[in-house]
Amino acid sequence: MKVTALAALMVVVLSKPVLSHHSFAAEYDSTRSLKLTGTVTKVEWQNPHTYIYIDVTDKKTGKITSWAFELGSPSGLSKRGWTPETAKIGMTVTVEGAQARNGSSRANARNVVINGKKMAAASSQELQPYVGLDFNQSVQDSLGR
Repeated sequence: MKVTALAALMVVVLSKPVLSHHSFAAEYDSTRSLKLTGTVTKVEWQNPHTYIYIDVTDKKTGKITSWAFELGSPSGLSKRGWTPETAKIGMTVTVEGAQARNGSSRANARNVVINGKKMAAASSQELQPYVGLDFNQSVQDSLGR
């Protein structure tokens, strides 16, 4: 009886991380590619995903929208040259990625341009190119630079 209860508890405890993770396709739409430039307002360097939050100003209306971008894990980012200090609050960055399926201001980042350098985001879509979007072209951001 004790062995059965312990085994059941182990299954529940060990399966929680698996159940809490999500698939890219369930949350993000690879056909809704975007490239946004804004000011970094927050960085969460944590497992299982790092998040960068940026404020993006609409050129036509002047309205500011806060966006949350999911990147890969800290270890995945570190292997691509990132450190916890790479993206700092107040910096202007350009993020290329795929918007959330629900149309919210959330996206999965594919690349982040920081100080003119395009850095891979260690995300789920790193090896999945977008339809109609050439990531080898020079970067033209939403500020017209």
